[in-house]
Amino acid sequence: MQKCYTTGEFAKRAKVTIRTIRYYDKKGILQPSFRNDAGYRMYTDQDFLKLQKVLSLKYLGFSLEEIKNMTINDDVSDITKSLQMQADLLHKKAEHLKLMEEALRKTTKIIEETSEVDWNEILGLIHMTSMERTLVEHYQNSTNLDIRISLHDRFSVNKQGWFPWLFSLVDFKDADTVLEVGCGNGQMWKNEQTKELSGMKVILSDISEGMLSDAQKNLGGVRGPDFLFRRFDCQNIPFSDKTIDRVIANHVLFYVGSLQKALEEICRVMKDDGIFYCSAYGKEHMKEVTMLVQEFDPRISLSEVNLFDMFGLEEGEAVLKRYFADVKKIGYEDALIVTEAEPLLDYILSCHGNQNEILNNRQMEFKKFLKKKIDTQGQVKITKQAGVFVSKKEK
Repeated sequence: MQKCYTTGEFAKRAKVTIRTIRYYDKKGILQPSFRNDAGYRMYTDQDFLKLQKVLSLKYLGFSLEEIKNMTINDDVSDITKSLQMQADLLHKKAEHLKLMEEALRKTTKIIEETSEVDWNEILGLIHMTSMERTLVEHYQNSTNLDIRISLHDRFSVNKQGWFPWLFSLVDFKDADTVLEVGCGNGQMWKNEQTKELSGMKVILSDISEGMLSDAQKNLGGVRGPDFLFRRFDCQNIPFSDKTIDRVIANHVLFYVGSLQKALEEICRVMKDDGIFYCSAYGKEHMKEVTMLVQEFDPRISLSEVNLFDMFGLEEGEAVLKRYFADVKKIGYEDALIVTEAEPLLDYILSCHGNQNEILNNRQMEFKKFLKKKIDTQGQVKITKQAGVFVSKKEK
């Protein structure tokens, strides 16, 4: 049986102040497991694990608001997953600190030897210091991506899965070089069929160094092609004209600053007989999720802009025909049948809108709202409307 502790006992054992524990309770970051008959807040041994993670994330540079969103639905039974995540973050932080130490010593040595200050070196130190925030942002982006992939993996009707389906569409025959722009964590290439691409050069690119690092780690044991990892923006691709056989852009084009520049660059680097595969969402995609959050609070918007307005299934063909002679649209038949509230809540919190701000102190209330919806109906069915455009330079 787990032991129980009052606020004072819990704080004393953890060697933090009572004020800290009360503050975390007030902010909804670490609330007591229950109240006893006398109304006292009571904590259990499992709450030490929650506190440990909160303090670790705080040390790593996350704000309390970010920590709250990251821990609100923690499964305390999965201790190893929590500890491994923290260990990975600490490893990245240690690497960053080592680079900073080396840069500081190098700059100091130059000043001592020349008696002059190289202001470019000082600017470099400023940029390195700002990388600390990049570490935090990458973790959040990577975690949010994993959450969104997980919801689709668990509750999709189409059991083939999006990534295997997309992979199956790509014609690798006679292709020597394949480029994926915005590769994320490289999930598309974790596929049994990838091993059949032996000898092919596959260039995985992303604008995020952190995502490329995740992709390299994710594909460490995958056999088949020669993977190359390159960081660049698809609006400025660092390859010569007509050198790429296949280009893949999976849910990327609606994020680029200039769609025109990106498509011009992709068209430029493709060989005349090359093929371009790009995916997009339709206007009906995940519409029930938006309906749910706005029923709970009409102020919630899960995205600052509608992705399908930037580049969607409805208008994408017309856009692509400005650059390619032959464009074909292929739809992906699927839907989500969600039977649990927690994964749906995690998905909603991972979106890019204002939901975290509005749900700040109402997340548990919102979770109950979702649970009631699912319990009443037995499930929540969510429309998926996604597909791929297959484009060729020549007919």
